[in-house]
Amino acid sequence: MNPFTYSHATAVDDAVRDKASHPDAAYIGGGTNLLDLMKENVERPTHLIGLNRLPLAKIQNNPEGGLRLGALATNADTAWHPEVEKRYPLLSQAILAGASPQLRNMATNGGNLMQRTRCYYFYDTATPCNKREPGSGCSAIGGYNRIHAILGTSQSCIATHPSDMCIALAALEAVVRVSGPNGERTIDFTDFHRLPGNAPHIDNTLRPGELITGLDLPAKGFEKNYSYLKLRDRTSYAFALVSVAAALELDGNTIKEARLALGGVAHKPWRDTDVEDSLKGQPATAETFRKAATQLLQGARGFGSNDFKVELAKRAIVRALKQATEMKQGPTDVFLNSNP
Repeated sequence: MNPFTYSHATAVDDAVRDKASHPDAAYIGGGTNLLDLMKENVERPTHLIGLNRLPLAKIQNNPEGGLRLGALATNADTAWHPEVEKRYPLLSQAILAGASPQLRNMATNGGNLMQRTRCYYFYDTATPCNKREPGSGCSAIGGYNRIHAILGTSQSCIATHPSDMCIALAALEAVVRVSGPNGERTIDFTDFHRLPGNAPHIDNTLRPGELITGLDLPAKGFEKNYSYLKLRDRTSYAFALVSVAAALELDGNTIKEARLALGGVAHKPWRDTDVEDSLKGQPATAETFRKAATQLLQGARGFGSNDFKVELAKRAIVRALKQATEMKQGPTDVFLNSNP
């Protein structure tokens, strides 16, 4: 690990000013991803700005009728918060599907949004990686790419976004609150993370120096019909091969509104609002769900080791929507290092 200096911020403005005066600095909350990256020499900040003394750990009602999640509230405190469990069980379920209890006790909500890909080649500094070193090449294309993306890829990068929490936040249409050198602003969740394009080293749309201060959940939480389905190689502490956050509003057996977000398939939480719109007014049946899954995966493409993900994602969508309709949550599927 390279040497670095460290300071504690006690106010958001102080943290932002500190960052502006140290161009190679990084904010640190729980540090569950950043410290790993520093130890692997992937990230090399010269200065760390500790955030844990900032008053950003509350979870409280927001003026619009939804819920505001502090950026420094831990993933565990968020998942088990009574209002989250009651009003946004999809989010609670997604958070608890991620990482381990120890990590969830340490990781923060803001940090969850900022965690970087788990691509093998990104962590291996002996191999080319456009995400780690722009212009060096992508070792995953033509390499072992079982965990990699099938949607929204580019010639520069096929890495996936690793978060479970973010998949539910995308489906719920959360809003990210940030503060920076030019003041405060909000970012729709669907616009927060980026597809790789020709600049895969840029993960999100934060401007230089901006700090995540919270997340706003809208009033609608889809607490009656929802499902978070995560397919992975182990029963715990494994990233998703494919995950699906499904939320429905039903009138009898007719779909009034649908939300569908996928994880493990793209550089960002993947939503297709055209597919969601196509579900409106349709009967909540397996045939309807199969058509939606086929439509959503129309442009999907595997890269060899991950070809199986295309069919896996289709089946996962159908199962998640079925579970959301019937509210009979099944166990998380497990595939032990073999293609299904």
